Amino acid sequence: MSPSIDSADSDPSSKLAELSLEHPASLHSAAEESSTMPAAIINASVQDNLGTQTPDDAEKHLPPVAQPHPVLPVVSKKDKFLKETSLQPSDSPQLRHAKQLEIEIEYPDMDNSVAHGQVEKDATGKTIRKAVPATGLTRNRSTGKIDQDRGRPITDEDRELHKRRRRGSVDEKVSAPRRFFIDVEETKRIILAQEDTDGDFQITVQDSGPKSFQLGSANSGGFRKYDIRGTYMLSNLLQELALASDYGRKYIVLDEERLRENPVERMTRLIKFHFWDGLTRRIDAEGLELICNDPKGNPNDKVSRVYVPYHDKFAFNYYTEVGKTRPHLNITVIRLPEIITPQYVKSLNRTPGILSLMLREQTDPNTKQKIIRGVPFVVPGGRFNEMYGWDSYFEALGLLVDGRVELARGMVDNFCYCIEHYGKILNANRSYYLTRSQPPFLTDMTLEVYRHLRAKPATWSPPNLSAWLSQSFRGCVKELLSIWLAPPRLDPVVGLSKFHPEGIGMPPETESTHFNHILEPYAERMGIDLETYKEMYATDQIKEPELDAYFVHDRAVRESGHDTTYRFEKRCANLATIDLNALVFKYEVDIARVLIEHIANGNLSEDPNAGAFYVRLPANLFLQLSNRTRQLVNQYLWNPTEHLFYDYDCKVQEPSAYETVTTFYALWSGLATEEQARHMVPKSLNLFEVKGGLVSGTEESRGRVGLDRPNRQWDFPYGWAPHQILAWSGMVRYGFVDDARRVAYRWLYMISKSFVDFNGVVPEKFDVVKMTHKVNVEYGNVGADFKFVVREGFGWMNASFEVGVSYLTRNLRRALGALTPPDRLFDSSG
Repeated sequence: MSPSIDSADSDPSSKLAELSLEHPASLHSAAEESSTMPAAIINASVQDNLGTQTPDDAEKHLPPVAQPHPVLPVVSKKDKFLKETSLQPSDSPQLRHAKQLEIEIEYPDMDNSVAHGQVEKDATGKTIRKAVPATGLTRNRSTGKIDQDRGRPITDEDRELHKRRRRGSVDEKVSAPRRFFIDVEETKRIILAQEDTDGDFQITVQDSGPKSFQLGSANSGGFRKYDIRGTYMLSNLLQELALASDYGRKYIVLDEERLRENPVERMTRLIKFHFWDGLTRRIDAEGLELICNDPKGNPNDKVSRVYVPYHDKFAFNYYTEVGKTRPHLNITVIRLPEIITPQYVKSLNRTPGILSLMLREQTDPNTKQKIIRGVPFVVPGGRFNEMYGWDSYFEALGLLVDGRVELARGMVDNFCYCIEHYGKILNANRSYYLTRSQPPFLTDMTLEVYRHLRAKPATWSPPNLSAWLSQSFRGCVKELLSIWLAPPRLDPVVGLSKFHPEGIGMPPETESTHFNHILEPYAERMGIDLETYKEMYATDQIKEPELDAYFVHDRAVRESGHDTTYRFEKRCANLATIDLNALVFKYEVDIARVLIEHIANGNLSEDPNAGAFYVRLPANLFLQLSNRTRQLVNQYLWNPTEHLFYDYDCKVQEPSAYETVTTFYALWSGLATEEQARHMVPKSLNLFEVKGGLVSGTEESRGRVGLDRPNRQWDFPYGWAPHQILAWSGMVRYGFVDDARRVAYRWLYMISKSFVDFNGVVPEKFDVVKMTHKVNVEYGNVGADFKFVVREGFGWMNASFEVGVSYLTRNLRRALGALTPPDRLFDSSG
């Protein structure tokens, strides 16, 4: 039901937000389907950010509008599909919206027919399919044993056919790009045998092969051979062969330009047209086919559980029906209690399951029948099937740069569903995360999506857009007041917020041996074996307050998103951190700004005439809260001598000495004053800027590492995408544009260099000091272990590349494509 909107203007201080305390109607039918692709890539990070300051000084702190950059010259599968998929005049509005949504979410040509030369366009621009020659390359198949992954061993005939010739100083000049006719499986087998000398199913700079391979031209039917040289071209060839193999192609015709593709353009194209789709999930019948095979949870448990909120009867009935129609999934649907306590969540540790997200009833574009689909979302990496908290914000920024507005909107809607039904934005939608949140970004996420939806007036009318904004900000108000400004997260003495989840006991999502080194001394003290102690502690047969406190802090570290770091070691739940309180400040200012500027009459209620009980919250309340937060942050977290923001230990009543790159959050949120920024930026860059961008903390703050004190992944020397993205935006906001571009270039260069040298890798994190993704640290490096081709990248790393490129000038983008080292580039340019 749409909110009632009063267009009459009034004094801002008297505008009211009406927050319903009664459970509203089911959200699955709330939003109208819509979608069209913006005409150009929009900079989602440095253009106008709404609600980042109090009204008095908002204008001077609004970030400047980014200068337009040329759209990267990639073949738009989106444009192709829009031409081929016409919307009929007879389509109902619901069918039209369903078609548009699916056009935006589901891309065509997933078999790479355009990329592999299987289709072309005629003179009129119409797509035509090419005839593929019936014969391929001749190979000797008479010797050797065939290995399932690598194929048969290379033969003498193969060696002669693809003669190993090292690069020469003089090569044949060509006037036009060549096209190669390729036998997919045979070529893949031979190139691996020749070039993949370390046997990891990749072609990288660490392989010692000749780095030269011959392909037959398409014009000669594969007879005339030409050299493909260098790690980058050869790894691109392997990737194209793997993609063709995925879609069952025996032969392809491949443009040489695809192998020489500018690495910036190639990575952007893969992220936009492949990686986002590879990371997209839904919690519906189709999505459960994948989710139910997820190995996370109890490995001995053969039951797939779907936990459904108490008030969502629609979802309960839907998943129950899915269980009946798809018995092979072995689904058990469980209705959660109306009040979810930490004790109840602990009782689920042995029966983990997925938590339902938002469902939409829509019209199938093909059958025109009503269907139920899960609202789509993006997961962090290929091994995940859950929607994670703060990952989703950064992924949404990347999606918006790439024009995936409806997918980003779906993630906002899923978060609103979580707040309404689970009480908070969850760490992720698994049962064991019901007591744990993550860093809050929903207000800014909503405003970024809103800004893009506002550019689509044909499908988003002002009343519908206002209703959507109101719905999301109702969730933001509830989250702010009931989670971040409430016990146990709000410190009653200092008055600032802390990461402090309500969960009890050992976090069940960890590996069974993860806490052995912590538990062993307690087991030895009691004279029992470790497994017996773990069972007795988990079932409350043993009471150990010291251990309880340890796990409170451990859970708090996980809620912070920075798991793990010596910054938070055994004290996270006591710390009022600069990052969290900057985010809380941003919530308060954003809510006030929306009430004043975007919601007529300041009314966030869904239906003020529905007879429910409402609490009336004036916009001025949130301005006062933001002023209070700023005053307390300056009192407890700002060090005027060191010109940095630090964390504050509320228990021992003293500031932390750990120097953290999250000091930049104060710039991103607009919390810092101009004077603070003027001193803080040079000091912070001196501390945290290294070869590959910004490092998480200083080496001195981390302290000594060794066998008895191993490195932690959120400490020196590691760098992470969220810190880079927020720092870039924060520096631009306060006028440090050149510094933002330089730091962004360092990060993008490191990503691009690894992408070129290591078979297209896009990992979770980097050692930014050594500029390498090969890290020896806890949890490894998600995204670095793959065969043949990267299919998803990593969510916020994908986003950091798409967002980061938008900060670069044309010359910097050209330098990045040429892999010009940042130190040489900036030393030579001053």
